[in-house]
Amino acid sequence: MKDKPGFFKRKVVRYTTLRKVRKASELGNNDVINVHRYDPGNAGDFYCAPHHYYAPLKGKVLDIFQYQSKDDDLRQEWVDTIIDRSLIIGGGGLLNLAAFHKQMRLFESLKDRGKKTVVWGAGHNALNTKTVKQYNVDPENFGLFGTRDISMHNEWVPCVSCKHEIFDEPATAENEFGILLHKKNLSRPGIMEKVSTLPHMTNQDDFEDIIKFIRTCDTVVTDSYHGMYWSTLLGKKVVSIPTTSKFYDFKYKTPIATMDNFRSKLKEATAYSGVLEECREINDKFAEKVFNYLEL
Repeated sequence: MKDKPGFFKRKVVRYTTLRKVRKASELGNNDVINVHRYDPGNAGDFYCAPHHYYAPLKGKVLDIFQYQSKDDDLRQEWVDTIIDRSLIIGGGGLLNLAAFHKQMRLFESLKDRGKKTVVWGAGHNALNTKTVKQYNVDPENFGLFGTRDISMHNEWVPCVSCKHEIFDEPATAENEFGILLHKKNLSRPGIMEKVSTLPHMTNQDDFEDIIKFIRTCDTVVTDSYHGMYWSTLLGKKVVSIPTTSKFYDFKYKTPIATMDNFRSKLKEATAYSGVLEECREINDKFAEKVFNYLEL
């Protein structure tokens, strides 16, 4: 049971911060801010946001977790920014995950008060389930709503990290397979030992090194959503080890495996062609809609 005083203090801080936005007398649309999980220690979270790739958004970024900072000034900055600016929310697994539920419900409530809101390339990330029938927010409560999940009944917008120029470099294949793991595995007993003698990397490594690693593999075995996505963009075969619902709603289907049986799935993997071009075109078209809507 979470009964420590620090837990309740953090809970009160989070509630108070979100309440300040809800109780604001006026909301503005003065310029724009891209809200996502701004985590340089997780390459997927860091590079999945459009502020990296489109000039009107350069430098306009806010961490979705800043609302719970221990620093009073940073929390107030988060409040002031959300109140003042139009919002582009995403990408990343921000939907149907408890860690982002309160923030997403807050953003959902702002459209009716005149706030311009866009969800760009976010996706569901539910634990202990393969399927998600509906999001934990209503797409109608946002000005534009594009998500990376292919089966949901809204506009499909794959992760915008496809726009990174690194994917234009030619790929090679030196290893039959390589393993790309989420950084959480570094603290999980036994996982890293299983791959210690195999070509492997985690998503806490530099983005450029991750892409170089993917290029050397004929097949990538991964429990990282972006490991799966980036490998597909590069024309690699992929075997996925799912951790949440996000793996099951990927347009380009991959064999599903575990750390114990992935070798038996290698021959089932398929390389897709034209994915990079398709994903870039869709993001560029969505960007045009977004910038028209936001009048940028």
